[in-house]
Amino acid sequence: MALEADLGVDEGAPKGPLPAAPARCLDIVDLSKRFGGVYAVRGVTLRCGAGEILGLIGPNGAGKSTLINLITGTLRPDTGAVTMDGRSLVGLTVPQCARAGVGRTFQNIRLFAHLTVRQNVEVAHTTASRHRVGGPELHSIDDLLSRMGLAALAERMATTLPYGLQRRLEIARALALAPSYLLLDEPAAGMNDTESEQLVDLIQKIRDDFGCGVLVIEHDLRFIRRVCERVAVLHMGEILTIGGPEDVLNDPRVIDVYIGGGDEEEPT
Repeated sequence: MALEADLGVDEGAPKGPLPAAPARCLDIVDLSKRFGGVYAVRGVTLRCGAGEILGLIGPNGAGKSTLINLITGTLRPDTGAVTMDGRSLVGLTVPQCARAGVGRTFQNIRLFAHLTVRQNVEVAHTTASRHRVGGPELHSIDDLLSRMGLAALAERMATTLPYGLQRRLEIARALALAPSYLLLDEPAAGMNDTESEQLVDLIQKIRDDFGCGVLVIEHDLRFIRRVCERVAVLHMGEILTIGGPEDVLNDPRVIDVYIGGGDEEEPT
């Protein structure tokens, strides 16, 4: 089911080989991961193109964070492939994935508490300067801070920032790696409506200015509707459907999954 949904093929259509991936994309094919006898991710096929903002939603326990951990090297898949612009990421360590061009943020903010705002970005920027080969242009630290609205706060200790600005700083640090693909794990979590609206504009600007593909995992479905061009739904470790935000969020199967889960807002 995951394959047909991703390629926009009717389920009753004749089965055939998977079309070749574009030259630039983050390509996940038939990815699976079990813990004991339970599948956290099962047969997931998903593609994020260069310059695309792709949303990934699903109830708690659907396997979203496990999928990000498989892409970024935190976990190794049991089966399947993960390639970035034609290069396999399977078997790479977390630092190697980052150097290859995959940046990420975390569901729970993980800043360097003992460093300033500038130093948090500088750590990633220095790593990219030494190890990143190819990919998007490496922006200066001052430019990154300015684009994230953090320039005036550069010498503040990172953990003294308000929550919404700490989220921005974590994104700035990820962008300092000059990623080809940026994975955002619940970036709007804990934000108020104003901060969430500003984040929509920021993510779209990141895609336009930095030229990277963006995969957004988020529980806030209104946020997903505003920021994403396509949305994939993960349910019980498998892709339920993929398509445009309006089609996906008004799909009766998706509504049933969210209402049935009891912990999500209704998509409509």
